[in-house]
Amino acid sequence: MVRARHWMVNSVAALLGGAFFGGFAGAVHPLGDSLAVFRIPIAVAFALWVIWSPWPAWIRWFIAVLCLAAMGQVVAQKYVSHPDGPITIYQKNLLFQNDQVEALVADIRAMRPDIITLQELTSRNAGLVRELRAEYPYQASCALVEWARVAILSRWPVEGEICVEGDALVGIQVVAPEGTFWAFSVHLSWPWPHGQAKHLERLIPVFQDLDAPVVVAGDFNMVPWSFALRSIERSIDATRAGPLFSTLTKMWAPLPIDHVYAPGGGQAAPRPLLGSDHNGVLAKVFVFEP
Repeated sequence: MVRARHWMVNSVAALLGGAFFGGFAGAVHPLGDSLAVFRIPIAVAFALWVIWSPWPAWIRWFIAVLCLAAMGQVVAQKYVSHPDGPITIYQKNLLFQNDQVEALVADIRAMRPDIITLQELTSRNAGLVRELRAEYPYQASCALVEWARVAILSRWPVEGEICVEGDALVGIQVVAPEGTFWAFSVHLSWPWPHGQAKHLERLIPVFQDLDAPVVVAGDFNMVPWSFALRSIERSIDATRAGPLFSTLTKMWAPLPIDHVYAPGGGQAAPRPLLGSDHNGVLAKVFVFEP
């Protein structure tokens, strides 16, 4: 009986430990980023399991401290202060079947963003871009699949456009009062076992080839402490606008997966669902050095 109990304790601890440490191994295999999404619940389960195990005290408390540190690293991002910048981005995954377009248009107009980034633009919700054409005459979109697109709208003039068909990336070269920069709307694939890692391999070179400041906003389907999103940060030399907050809830799990990245970071705040399953993100960012 004692031997069976020890085997069970060690087996469960091995599984939880593998999931916990594997969540930091996204650079080795994309499974690591999938595990990173659940870092907090995995860390809680791992810490509680080993604390009540019959292992030596120093091992139990060493692992517990590691888990607490990992949890603290994530939770702290909710309370870090972020100054607001001069350029405003409104990020929104519309949801392909959104039937509250008028309410969303009203919210966008109330916030008066300079750039709007959209995902899951379809024939059902396309009235939104038509309604905003007077205020945002510079518009571009690109296909994700035959029936859905990503889009970007600007109140400022545009000098260039990039569309990566089938990879859900569209960008415009914006001529802002402070200078010229690239702004992108992106909708990443789901993480492993889906194709997010391969998707990023195709998109990151697009950013790296640009010689102007880059802002990237969208539905990344990934948490900001993942290897995938740190790769984007490095590729455009940018910082996520914060603080951290959930933008999607699935099976009672709050997930921060919609983000805005800019060279100088900035302040972000959630906007209402307004017919979508994603909260909007209103980010006031720094693109140029003061």
